[in-house]
Amino acid sequence: MTSVTGPPSLLPARTPVRMTKVLGVVGLTVFGIAYMVPLTVFSTLGPVAEITGNGVPGAYVVTLVCMLFTALSYGKMTRRYPVAGSAYTYSQQAFGGHAGFLTGWALMLDYLLLPMINYLLIGLYMGAYLPGVPTAVWVLAAIALVTVLNVLGIKSVSTFNGIVVVVQVVFAVSFVLLSLGSLSGGSVPDPSVAFSGMNGVGALFTGAAILCLSFLGFDAVSTLSEEARHPQRDVPRAIMAVTLIGGLTFIGLSFVSYLVVPDWQSFQNVDTASAEVVQAAGGAWLSNFFAACLLAGATGSALASQASVSRILYTMGRDGVLPRRLFGVLTRRFNSPARATLVVSLVSLSALVLPLEIVITIISFGALAAFTMVNLSVVKTYAIDDARRRGRDAVSYIVLPLIGFALTLWLWTSLPGSALLVGGVWLLVGLAYLAVLTRGFRRQPPVLDLKEDL
Repeated sequence: MTSVTGPPSLLPARTPVRMTKVLGVVGLTVFGIAYMVPLTVFSTLGPVAEITGNGVPGAYVVTLVCMLFTALSYGKMTRRYPVAGSAYTYSQQAFGGHAGFLTGWALMLDYLLLPMINYLLIGLYMGAYLPGVPTAVWVLAAIALVTVLNVLGIKSVSTFNGIVVVVQVVFAVSFVLLSLGSLSGGSVPDPSVAFSGMNGVGALFTGAAILCLSFLGFDAVSTLSEEARHPQRDVPRAIMAVTLIGGLTFIGLSFVSYLVVPDWQSFQNVDTASAEVVQAAGGAWLSNFFAACLLAGATGSALASQASVSRILYTMGRDGVLPRRLFGVLTRRFNSPARATLVVSLVSLSALVLPLEIVITIISFGALAAFTMVNLSVVKTYAIDDARRRGRDAVSYIVLPLIGFALTLWLWTSLPGSALLVGGVWLLVGLAYLAVLTRGFRRQPPVLDLKEDL
């Protein structure tokens, strides 16, 4: 039975209900891919092409390399702590309750906003296709559907996401085949431009920093450790599979898009460049299919992101860091964190008033903060605490995570000033709450004791 140490007034009661272990490698991988939304490559195609000078595939290569180092660190920490809290738990166990809380708090900024983006996209697309129905109706309907499926449990989420992934794969294959067919017999653009861009190395790396949000699926997989049948084996495998499959998919689709429309300056509207690429590749039929797939993908991503953040909130509530009666409770019927899920749905209602561009500019702050701490947690846990610093251990637990740390720190500092400002304010609010929780930092926050479960 998991126990918690900390001030008696803050200790939660034992929770007899546990999450159901139903996921294997395939289910975990499908969840992560659905979270990433394979077709998300089209949503950033125009802006990144403009920044890099048509070097979107090259920017994705840079991002994939950066994320692989961090994915390795996630795998190592998941083997050590196969629980639902992701970077929050890893930082807490490595650096103590204060660092764990602030990491979890920063991560919440990312996770709480991700479902909102998907609801905004659903409302915008449906509003465009059926302008007679108010956008708010589609947003509310999507929130209701996603909330119900998440309350029913992770198995229903996994089933729905499996369907969404299949639909997106069908579109991706259709897009590639139709694109190659449209290119047959004609001249092929210079492939080197796609991987180097025309605006220099600095622009390529700026594009890579923007694209890092496309890889959040591997972090989401780690939040399902308590619902995996063999978490210490299957979750690390799924994390690497999601990173590689997602990265290679993004590179491939963006490269084919470049072949179809090799000059980004020809786009009538950079923000909707993907629609022009799809129209050029397959005409009206593929364009309509593309719209349907984007809606399905947004719904699947909303499902996955809401499931992930509700489990992080549940873990923090179970620890007593957040109010346990609200967050740290599972439903007996579905073994799901229903109350935490409802809180996320209430936050998502802000999609009715917040513009998409504001949400997008700040969403990566929490993710990169979490990535940075996970890389450092590997060094602290294995190299310092376990003294594994010789030979291959030095490479695995010092060199590789420090490279991951340097890369994520670089991406973090590449964020727009507005994102750093909002993220900094969010951290200050969390620090103030932590001060109240620990009575002016005179007490340690509750720390989950995992030794009996591992």
